[in-house]
This record gives sequence, structure tokens and C-alpha cells, in this order.
Amino acid sequence: MINSGCFTSPRIRLETILRYSQHGKKSSIVLATLVCLLVLLPCQQLQAQPGHDDPAWVTTWATSVSTLPPSTPPESSLQNQTVRLIVHTSVGGDAVRLRFANTHGDKPVTIGSASIALQDDDSPSSAHLLQPITFAGQANITIPRGAVVFSDPLSMNIPSDDNLAVSLYIEGDSGFVTAHELSNQISYISSTGDYSDDAALPVASETESWPFLTAIDVIPSQPTSAIVTLGDSITDGWGSTMSANHRWPNFLARRLYQDDRSKDYAVVNAGISGNRVTTEQNPTFGQNLQARFERDVLALSNISHIILLEGVNDIGMSFRSDHPVSASDIIAGYHQIIARAHARGIKVIGATLLPYEDAGYYSEAGNTVRQEVNTFIRSSGAFDGVIEFSRAVADPTNANRIRAEFTADNLHPNDDGYAAMAEIIDLRLFQ
Repeated sequence: MINSGCFTSPRIRLETILRYSQHGKKSSIVLATLVCLLVLLPCQQLQAQPGHDDPAWVTTWATSVSTLPPSTPPESSLQNQTVRLIVHTSVGGDAVRLRFANTHGDKPVTIGSASIALQDDDSPSSAHLLQPITFAGQANITIPRGAVVFSDPLSMNIPSDDNLAVSLYIEGDSGFVTAHELSNQISYISSTGDYSDDAALPVASETESWPFLTAIDVIPSQPTSAIVTLGDSITDGWGSTMSANHRWPNFLARRLYQDDRSKDYAVVNAGISGNRVTTEQNPTFGQNLQARFERDVLALSNISHIILLEGVNDIGMSFRSDHPVSASDIIAGYHQIIARAHARGIKVIGATLLPYEDAGYYSEAGNTVRQEVNTFIRSSGAFDGVIEFSRAVADPTNANRIRAEFTADNLHPNDDGYAAMAEIIDLRLFQ
């Protein structure tokens, strides 16, 4: 059941006290009075929720909508069921708010109730320290077709590098489910009923998608910005161990967290498996990067850097058709992303495309395009920095192929390959 413990926000109240303490003898009387009030007032009266206008909000986790009509997600609709979504934070904080989207829904969808909690380490579908999520003070909200909604801010201790359980009771028939597919994370769907405030969920089925939830923001204890990792299945983590959080962005987040020389950064994953820079081929691979960039990157909170790794699907998929994509097509798309990011003061770091010889859609002509794109990334000066992902995983005896111990399909790295990618990143790029 819901934990009714007090989650006050000392950051906000201490800032108020410190402002008073800097103005001489008369204000010291006010300071003493405030301290006394903090001691004497009940916990409930002291609780001050942060506002949406607080500039300290930063996105700690996000995912990009990959479902496009007429594709049908595994759960084609949810009907009076509770979904418990397991997500992994990068940075923590003492306040949290969530974003939900009905981007491609065919009707309004109603969240009847919702909660956020820590995932139970011993029982993955269970949660503890549950807190209710509200919307303008109400337990429920209807998300119009195509809309995004924010939850009310909630004072709550959100840990870094840990799993959260977000539970949503979908009231009535959801219609088409807006979701991120292929999450490499197991989440849970209940039998019929509202179990959003229950620690143990009666699981009817499991899912590898994240329906409706698109971002989680926190207020960290010190100023923090976010690095968005923008790409396709290699950023999405395909080929990594299920539910282990071994995507290369996860490894990067841990490196930054453990490096005392680096300032604090959230690391946000905006990868979509199968995604392409300029075109679309399959409705399960999301909108092209140009179309989704505003929603999946620029709309997030306190973004300072983007790592761009995308283009191999443009090459591989198109070379199996009658309309192969050229290097100049991909580069033109890069220029647009860079221009739009720079207009917001965001730095864009280019990452070289991984080798893919012997992958299912490999061709010599396509590989030539990949090499042309990588030459542009390395030498054009268009990016604010370069990461040599291709060299991190390349076979020392054949630079056009991923090392055998780093891949199972010659296209996607495994856990060790993703770790090697994160390890090659020069953290000074973010200083």
C-alpha cells in the first residue's frame, strides 16, 4: 500500500533560510524564528513541493516512441489493467515528475491511478516505498489523442543508477498503445483491476515495451545537465542482456558517476531500434530522426550534450531496395540535427558508425558509404567532438567487422562490446 511517510524537500527550505541569513542583525531575528518554526511545525505543514518552473529539473530517464500506426504492439490495447514499468535512473534527486504520452493513440486514454516506487530486488514485479502520482491534485487524468502530460512534482528520494517501478492503471480501453518497443527490459501487465498501489502485482503477462511513459525528471542535489544518446538499436541496447542495464549509455552513466573529475550528468537514451536519419521504412522503427528530434530530445529538461550515433540502418536497409541512400543524404540529416541543437545551445558529438561486415544487410557498396560518413564525422569539424565507436569494437585484423567476442550477429555489440564503446569515450568532451 501507499507509504505515508514524509518526503520533505530540505533543499528548498534551506535556500530560503540562507537568503535571510545574509542580511545583517535584523534578519538574524527572522532566521531564528524560521529555525524555530522548522522545529515546531508538523512534518505535513513543512512539506513544500517543487514547482514545474524550478530550473533545476533534469531528465534522468527517457525513452522514444517507436510505435507508429498501423503497427500493432504486443499489447494492442490495455483494458482496465495495471502496467508496472521498470526503468533505470542515471542521476538521482529529491523530487520527481513524470511525462506520459498518447502520441499516436487513436482515442483519448485514461490513467485511472498511478504510482512510483523502487523495484523490489528479490521480486522483480513487486515494488516498495510506493508513492501516489497525481495530476493537478487528482489521481486520474485523460490524455487527449496526440498529447503529452506531466504529473505533479513529488518530493521523493530518487536514487542514482537504480530501478524504479512506475505503475499505471489504464481505465477502460486504451485503444492503440503509444509505446517504446524492444526496451531490453521486462515490465509487467496485470490481470483486470487497479493494482497501482499494491506492492505485489498479479502478473498476467510480461512485456518488453514501455507504454505511455516517456520521461522522468528529477531535481538533483547540485546543478546537473543531461547528455542525450541519440541513435538506433545500438543505442537502444539490442543484443545486451535483458533487464541488466548493459546498454552503452548505461555504462557511460556509471563512468561519469564514478569519475570524481567529471561534473554530474544525467545520461538519457533516445535510441529506437531500426531508426533512420532521414527516411522511414517500417512502422515499428519509429519516425525518422528529423521528425522525432524535437519531441525526443529538445523537449527534455536541461540538455547540454547530444551523442549522435545513427545512419547504419539508412545504409543497410536502403541498399536492399531500389533507392540506396548516399553519404550526402545522411550528412545532410546530420547538418540539420546540429543546426537545431546549436540553436538551443546544445553541443553535438558525432560518433562513428560501427563496422557491420557479415551482418544480414551488409554490402560492399554500403560499407563504402559508411566509410564516407565516418570520414565526415572525423574530419569535417561540423561536430563539437568525435567518439571513435567504430575503432572501439573493430576486429584488429579486419576493420570492417566487429570483433567476434563483441557480437552475436555482426551488427549489434553484446555486453562486452557496449562496455568497450563506453570506455573509449573521452570524458573531457563534457567538461
